[in-house]
Amino acid sequence: MMPNYSLDDLRYFCTIVKLGSFKKASESLNLSLSTLSRRIRLLEQTLQLTLLNRDAHRVTLTHTGELYYARYCKLFEEVDAIEQALSDEKQQPKGKIRISAPIYMGKHFLSAIFCDFLLLYPEIQLDLRFSNDLIDIEKKGIDIAFRVRNPAIDNWVIRELKLTHNIICGRPNQTTHLITHPEQLEEQPKVICFGLAPWQLKNKLTNEVYNVEPKKHIRLEVDEIQMMKHAVESGVGISYIPDYIALPLIESGTLERILPDWQSAGQPFSMLYRDRKQIPHRVRLLIDYTLQHFS
Repeated sequence: MMPNYSLDDLRYFCTIVKLGSFKKASESLNLSLSTLSRRIRLLEQTLQLTLLNRDAHRVTLTHTGELYYARYCKLFEEVDAIEQALSDEKQQPKGKIRISAPIYMGKHFLSAIFCDFLLLYPEIQLDLRFSNDLIDIEKKGIDIAFRVRNPAIDNWVIRELKLTHNIICGRPNQTTHLITHPEQLEEQPKVICFGLAPWQLKNKLTNEVYNVEPKKHIRLEVDEIQMMKHAVESGVGISYIPDYIALPLIESGTLERILPDWQSAGQPFSMLYRDRKQIPHRVRLLIDYTLQHFS
């Protein structure tokens, strides 16, 4: 049989005991004195137990009331602690943020942002997972994910941060100056990175599109961009390199751009987060901080 009282009635009872009077409890609970008295009477009638002794001057516990108070007081203290922790999570810059990002783009674009953010908010912790695998961000409990291109995920907001392009580069030498069209790349020694094939190229002037399938003269296959970059710098072969890596090396003379009028289509680097109004305060702070940096 369903009881005629609720946990609220037991909370009212514990508040009366804790504060020592019905009047103080009614003020604390923002409840009229008559309503509070009625709820306690109903609680005792339903339990068929007397919990409180009342007289003109004070309220005291019966032996049964002591047993109930000892048990339920701990329960409500724990509930209050949980509610306070949840309130702090919404309102205060503290707690953990779980983040997923691709390895090299994450290191290149995000490391400084994250370190500066942690210095600004000393009570926030970042749980940062760099991986090139498309992990299940829902299953892993990720708060913010950074991705290359724009994967559609239900109930997640996608905010584009930056467009990147891939370009053809090699170590400076005389022969690469003779290359005028992507079809001539077939005979060049190559360094390829898994996930970056085929080499999709578009001419910025003519809009001609040409895809290079790197199958011949492959000197090195890697699954990590840093190793690919090092191999190209060493002269092992040419490669299809993200511009944010290649351009500083071209400017310093370490690498040379081949076919400067050709590049890949723009690939968006984006931030994803759950589409919900009640985003924890700490997560909203990092979202805004990141957007401000890229703007």
